[in-house]
Amino acid sequence: MAFTREFIRRAAKESGVEIPKELEDALVNEHLAARDAFSEGKVKEALEQNKAEPAPKIKDTDEYKALKKEFDDYKAEIGEKETKAAKEKAYRALLQEAGVSEKRLESVLKVSDVDSVELDDKGAIKGADKLTESIKSEWADFIATTETRGAQTSNPPANNNSGAMTKADIYKKDEHGRYMLSAAERQKALMENQIT
Repeated sequence: MAFTREFIRRAAKESGVEIPKELEDALVNEHLAARDAFSEGKVKEALEQNKAEPAPKIKDTDEYKALKKEFDDYKAEIGEKETKAAKEKAYRALLQEAGVSEKRLESVLKVSDVDSVELDDKGAIKGADKLTESIKSEWADFIATTETRGAQTSNPPANNNSGAMTKADIYKKDEHGRYMLSAAERQKALMENQIT
């Protein structure tokens, strides 16, 4: 049973004693002080018996070291991928600038040593001029060349100096079955000669 004011009054009444309020207060206060002192003593005793070990430093644990190594490896892998992508992009631009055919660009890129290329701080290839010359000589077969030719004049369209063309003249074909005049020229000649 708990030691309360109610307990003190009932015990005194059962004993046939009437106790004053001041005595009741003194008994309760003494009981609380003794209880608090006992509790503090027990807590101190428990703390002394169960001293906490200092917490291990997180950086010294194997789990931390493993996790840090995994993270550093991941960062290095991402860095390598970004560097490789930047080198490929710069090398692709250099191949295009050198004139490598768009159809052959991927093939040349696959067999080229892109990893040995060095980039400057702006992302451009160091020694690009020498590398371009090397590409032009090494991959000459893949570099597209464009040649501009004039119209063939060996078989000019017949013109009888009359200025007027017939429908047969306009639709005349060469030995390969191609029209002598282009579609635009045929349309113009039809309009000028009023042929329908």
